[in-house]
Amino acid sequence: MNIIYLHTHDTGRYIQPYGYAVPTPNLMELARGGTLFRQAFCAAPTCSPSRAALLTGMAPHSNGMLGLTHRGFLLNDYKEHLVSFLSDQGYETALCGVQHEAPDKAILGYEHLLEPEAAPEQEHEDVRCAERAAAYIREDRERPFFLSLGLFNTHREFPERDPEVNPNYVLPPHPFPDTAQNREDMANYISSAKLMDRCVGIVMEALKASGQEDSTLLIFTTDHGLAFPHMKCSLYDTGIGVALMMKKPGLIRAGHVEDSLVSQVDLFPTLCDMLGVEQPERLQGVSLLPLIEGSRDKVREEIFAEVTFHAAYEPMRCIRTDRYKLIRWFDEHDGLVPANIDDSPTKSFLVEQGLLSTRREPVELYDLYLDPVERVNVVRDEAYAGIYQDLSSRLMAWMEETGDPLLHGKVQKPEGARINKVSCVSNQVPDYE
Repeated sequence: MNIIYLHTHDTGRYIQPYGYAVPTPNLMELARGGTLFRQAFCAAPTCSPSRAALLTGMAPHSNGMLGLTHRGFLLNDYKEHLVSFLSDQGYETALCGVQHEAPDKAILGYEHLLEPEAAPEQEHEDVRCAERAAAYIREDRERPFFLSLGLFNTHREFPERDPEVNPNYVLPPHPFPDTAQNREDMANYISSAKLMDRCVGIVMEALKASGQEDSTLLIFTTDHGLAFPHMKCSLYDTGIGVALMMKKPGLIRAGHVEDSLVSQVDLFPTLCDMLGVEQPERLQGVSLLPLIEGSRDKVREEIFAEVTFHAAYEPMRCIRTDRYKLIRWFDEHDGLVPANIDDSPTKSFLVEQGLLSTRREPVELYDLYLDPVERVNVVRDEAYAGIYQDLSSRLMAWMEETGDPLLHGKVQKPEGARINKVSCVSNQVPDYE
């Protein structure tokens, strides 16, 4: 079985298969031909930690990737990366485009590092990477392959706006105010998503043309939520909620929609079960194969997610069940950390309106059935006292079982790592410590 891992930047679930007015027809085709997970979550809503968790099957604080790799954070052991595991299973491995697990992609151990062909400047690099990946898919080979195609979109800065996307008829993502500035920002995101979808289509077409569609598992996902305030680098569902689709004719039910909780750390054990090989003992996820086959309604009662470092230190952990979310903060700072909010027109608008004067509580508890947008903190409501105690105990037990360094106090950054000071308002002119 071949495996193609398609991944994007900062997309969350804001694509057409999840009901948003973001035209992504190739992703719709993928969803209709496979299984779409409606309640999929990343293990960390920041770039390197989320990808490292998916590709090691372990929480970031367990695999060592507590912050961004280009700022000095590394995996404890790169032999724990999925590509190393699949190489040991006899797979030919190839990387094309973005990776965010190592400062140098050669460290990861891919057999082939595919470079896009030179092209006119007006052709986006993502498209050239997709075309290079498509050429790789069409090649003859004797071994099954694992191909990772990483797309820069939908990361900021967004590409030039698609002329078919008129900001006058765009709605900013909830809960941002419907202003011309925010509509224009979202229109630029939609243009980025359309370009990303074009790249997905290039790969899907190559897979069909090569005659390998029935023998290839196609996985599409993203690292975390949109690069807007209260999304990326937050533990709200808008930050940790991700798109996840899987397709393989004959193995995965076409058009199935799965509503049970899943985490990206579950992908590694799922692949082990699909390949019929023993799971490494270090894995912390659970196999999704029973959900895919339809033999079980759920495989987990909760998911966990975390932030320690992004551009700045902002330690927090959460547990989420079907109905409830508990977020616990582990520092004394009670305000937003502006360096951890990507610069954008929407951020600028909200900062002008007083965003940075917002205070937060050290513990947040949400009833997601009554309050799906996570705005009413019920942690002090006596009616939820039992829920609070239960979730607190489960969160602490998980931190202990997985060796979370926050249990021993403030986590120190690695020597040489570059971390913004909390007071830094902009990521563009960072003030490091």
